[in-house]
Amino acid sequence: MYRILKIILGVLGSLLLVIGFVVVVFLLEMKPDKEEEEKIKLQAEQYLEDRFDDNFEIYDAFYDNMGNFNFEYAAMARDKGSSTQFFIYYDEGTNQLVDTYIADKWEDDLEDEIRPFVKEYFGETTNMLVFIGDKNIGQELDINPLEPRSYKEFNVTPTIRITVPRKRNDRDEKMLDEFISFLKSDSKLQHGSVIMGYVAENGAILNDEWSKKF
Repeated sequence: MYRILKIILGVLGSLLLVIGFVVVVFLLEMKPDKEEEEKIKLQAEQYLEDRFDDNFEIYDAFYDNMGNFNFEYAAMARDKGSSTQFFIYYDEGTNQLVDTYIADKWEDDLEDEIRPFVKEYFGETTNMLVFIGDKNIGQELDINPLEPRSYKEFNVTPTIRITVPRKRNDRDEKMLDEFISFLKSDSKLQHGSVIMGYVAENGAILNDEWSKKF
């Protein structure tokens, strides 16, 4: 009996050591490497100097420890005039630094243009997010960041997410159709997707999301 107990305790001890090791490795991987952060910031400073002007600045570094982006480390930059924030990072596909400025600026521009309608039509407590999937669209279209032009001049297909603090009702489909008509009016936007989401009063996300393309 004593021998069996020793075996059980030994197995449990080994298991705890393995779990402890896994936890330590996980925590280390979640923590950014300060040298890598400084490295990308220095590279981005030179990148800004070569391609932008004094209205832009590097203000921080970003470490993607969850794998949400196609980079691990990026410099965080901003336009001091418009406050548009964007990433500068090393693209392994092209082996060079790239930035997300044009995509992020166009997201901000579109959001600013449609926010008054969204707040009035869906309610002041409505949350809105505009997202352009191709973050390197500026480089692909060879757009000068100092002369960014308008998203209306290009075939941009953003996703607009509308989140309202209530349950879905029978009027929502008509409301979304009217919102899409608004987007297409005056050449604001000809193509894209709209996602309608819902949250409860306590902030919990309701599993009743749906979308439309146009």
